[in-house]
Amino acid sequence: MKRPTSLLIMGLCVGLLALTLTACLNGSNDSPPSATSIPDETRSPDASTQTPAPTETASSEVTPSAPDEPERSEATLLAVGDIMVHMPQLPAYYDRANDSYDLTGWFTQVKPILEKGDWVIGNLETPIAGRDLKYTGYPRFNAPHELADALVSAGVQLVSTANNHSMDRAFPGVERTLANVRKAGLVPIGTSSSAGEQQRLIIEERNGIRMGFLAYTYGTNGIPVPSDKAFAVNLIDREAIKQDIRRLKQENVDVVTVSLHFGIEYQRLPNSEQTELSRELVKTGADIILGSHPHVVQPYEEIDIAAEDSEDGSARRGIVIYSLGNFISNQTGNWKDVGLIFGVRLAKTSYPDGTVSIEREAITLEPTWVHILWKNQKRHYTIIPMKHALDRRNIPGLTSNDYAKMSTLLNGINEHLVKLQPK
Repeated sequence: MKRPTSLLIMGLCVGLLALTLTACLNGSNDSPPSATSIPDETRSPDASTQTPAPTETASSEVTPSAPDEPERSEATLLAVGDIMVHMPQLPAYYDRANDSYDLTGWFTQVKPILEKGDWVIGNLETPIAGRDLKYTGYPRFNAPHELADALVSAGVQLVSTANNHSMDRAFPGVERTLANVRKAGLVPIGTSSSAGEQQRLIIEERNGIRMGFLAYTYGTNGIPVPSDKAFAVNLIDREAIKQDIRRLKQENVDVVTVSLHFGIEYQRLPNSEQTELSRELVKTGADIILGSHPHVVQPYEEIDIAAEDSEDGSARRGIVIYSLGNFISNQTGNWKDVGLIFGVRLAKTSYPDGTVSIEREAITLEPTWVHILWKNQKRHYTIIPMKHALDRRNIPGLTSNDYAKMSTLLNGINEHLVKLQPK
């Protein structure tokens, strides 16, 4: 069983400046061997050479085993925001000779950070439904399948596919997107091709820590989900979400992470619906809530629930980032080109008596900026981790004006991220 407090916080490593994400240190998974001493067997000497001697009895005592030590392991969740493909993003990356796209260039600067995550998740805010359904941007998206390959190459492992653009190519688009992201090696969360698939629980284990994932959206931009295919997209329904959280808890997950596509576009602070829903889900058992949809970064908040208010009767502390902002898009200005790599480092301790504790060791924040470079009358995009870039100042194509702009953006977003923290 687990120790009474779920997701205890051991240390909050967040300041006004973004912290560099570090790799997790794996704890030992093996207990020390028992220190047992067994005496040599007494050998009978040959009768012809045997001489009288006092009888010796071999000792049968065994040195007591050393007490088992707790086993500890660590793992880090990294989350990024909206992954979008507007039409100006594609021309510079088309290879006419191979009739294909190579979008890996968008992620070259953030790849070393993402590769350090044990779970890496983003909000895939576009269908990947095939060329025959036409590649388009806003208002109804459809991106090349190479986007999924580029995400995997960058280190992304899971994608929430439940958002307001899930139905942009209707139900066939949902089915094709699921097939394409899975073929690339991504785990989709929040959309389904059948009722049975919707009921499957997504649990990903890293370093002995079991994390369950759920994803939901407020709606689908008015595009109806067919009544006979209500399973296609997980819509926000408080009771349904709470029931899914309970189902994960019954499977003995260590951490429950919920992606919610909610809030108001371009608003930099969460509204009451976001804060109330998040608090209710933490009461039920959610540990980490990842928000998307506003297309700008909103602050994070720690939610403390007293034992008498939580569903399982234990004091709880959840963490919610209300909006991760745009990770990649063509949107610019008014904070729309700023995103966040949000990190939560977890530690699990298993004790000899069978109990387990999960501690949140650190929260890490790495703000990003989408740099757009005009070259040969085409736009070239690079997601820049701003603190890294300002520390090194060696990224090709960036000017002194770019670094000055990043400095201003970084200071502003760091102050904004902690607005909901106690003074």
